[in-house]
Amino acid sequence: MIHAVLIFNTSGVPRLTKFYSPLHRSAQTLVQRIFGLVSTRPSGLCNFLDAPELEGFLTPQDGGGEKLRVVYRNYATLYFVFVVDNAESELGVLDLIQVFVESLDRTFENVCELDLVFHFDEAHHILSEVIQGGLVLETNVEEIDRRVQEAAKARKDSFASANPLSLGGGVVGSRNSAIPTTLGWLTEKLAGVGAR
Repeated sequence: MIHAVLIFNTSGVPRLTKFYSPLHRSAQTLVQRIFGLVSTRPSGLCNFLDAPELEGFLTPQDGGGEKLRVVYRNYATLYFVFVVDNAESELGVLDLIQVFVESLDRTFENVCELDLVFHFDEAHHILSEVIQGGLVLETNVEEIDRRVQEAAKARKDSFASANPLSLGGGVVGSRNSAIPTTLGWLTEKLAGVGAR
């Protein structure tokens, strides 16, 4: 099971955090400990490590005996970190990190730290297309991208039809598009097909 997904920069500032197991202590302390483990490792070592010191944070209080591992990849100024138990394959999780980063790249066209700061909702949506409840849901980048594009289109159509300032009453093809206005042609240009 995947217990946590964290993205932080090289200074240790978290940019995305998602926990799939209840936390028994502070999330900030957990992020600081993981950053300390990951940032001090030499670049020549493998990208996964045992982390027995994290077991008090994420495992059941009764001490279920799960051994946690930290699997990470460093891309430019960002660390992508997955905290997993021994039921997950470390190499499979490294591939999953690659799938997640490729999906972010397709959405943001060469993702950077500022994309995660200003579009955190989209980043969480992409993550939820990949992982649900700590289990891998989808690994096909094409399918993830298609679903994200469909959700973005639905969100855009919803905003356009619900906008009280919309002069034409909605986008072409929506239920409100038949409302006649003198400036309806302008609304079609601004909120119609192909508009941003």
